Amino acid sequence: MSAARPLTALRTLAATAALPLLLTACGYGAESTDDARQTEVAAGAEKLSADEVKIGYFPNLTHATALVGVQEGLLQKELGGTTIKASTFNAGPSEIEALNSGSIDIGWIGPSPAINGYTKSDGKNLRIISGSASGGVKLVVNPDKIKTLDDLKGKKIATPQLGNTQDIAFLNWIAEKGWKVDAESGRGDVSVVRTDNKVTPDAYKSGSIDGAWVPEPTASKLVSEGAKVLLDEADLWPDKKFVITNIIVSQSFLKEHQDVVEAVLRGSVRTNEWINANPEKAKASANEALKKLSGKALPAEVIDPAWESVTFLDDPLASTLDAQADHAVKAGLLEKPNLKGIYDLAPLNKVLKAEGRDEVDDAGLGTQ
Repeated sequence: MSAARPLTALRTLAATAALPLLLTACGYGAESTDDARQTEVAAGAEKLSADEVKIGYFPNLTHATALVGVQEGLLQKELGGTTIKASTFNAGPSEIEALNSGSIDIGWIGPSPAINGYTKSDGKNLRIISGSASGGVKLVVNPDKIKTLDDLKGKKIATPQLGNTQDIAFLNWIAEKGWKVDAESGRGDVSVVRTDNKVTPDAYKSGSIDGAWVPEPTASKLVSEGAKVLLDEADLWPDKKFVITNIIVSQSFLKEHQDVVEAVLRGSVRTNEWINANPEKAKASANEALKKLSGKALPAEVIDPAWESVTFLDDPLASTLDAQADHAVKAGLLEKPNLKGIYDLAPLNKVLKAEGRDEVDDAGLGTQ
């Protein structure tokens, strides 16, 4: 299989992890952290085919399946005597690098870095094996300056990072409005200001930006400081669902340790089931995990609306990932990629069938 090479903008993005997605005070973690945390294994539990599985995720509400699954021991329960070693990351490119180097085996990650990682390796490094979350992205603005969507013209709107999932979504929305913006510089009818989520609230308060197209909990943090939600990205998608977090695995680990992969997926499925059945307990669990990782829990005025806007599900919503790739191509940030084979949903569908659940679809982008 041959995949098209991303253009310079995304190659540079992946290589340098410029403007990393940080939000220490609002729920994101610091630099990639291999803290050697291992979850407690029940006495006498039998190991699977690997002694340990190294997982990676962001300290971020859209990665709450991993946060809660580790916090509540739901992932470890399915792994028996095989221990979890968890690492946290602040940006997709650094997590992809960790997967490529073998520092992690399985990771929770957004669609854009998964696409970029897959195409850069000519389809050889990763597979998407499940979905994890949908939604949780909003356009929030200064209501004194922007009252309608048309008012965005001529304004300064932040996105987290050049070529990241929210940046591409905003560029696509601008193009559909018929406005012009140079993707790389961000200059045009709207000024797209690539701003680290860690400093976006301060940039908003200082007036250097007029709004932001950002994931949770950044959006709710801005609202708590006077911003207004002008658009929920979910409203732009069929059934109001679009993938914001996938689960990926290195192809070598999938080949050598399918039993471990299935156990992690079973833990993820059961964690999402527990989250959806116990939303208040799950929110508290995620916040406790964030507190342990960042040193600070999210206040109620931030976590409550942020939590409500994220949907936890196992379906990878593959057609929306394909659409997001097309948006990056239209923006000039990606050459047309060959994504055939990016999904291997056979292990997930095996787990779902055993749970009495419907299988999920790979939109024609699977390995079979």
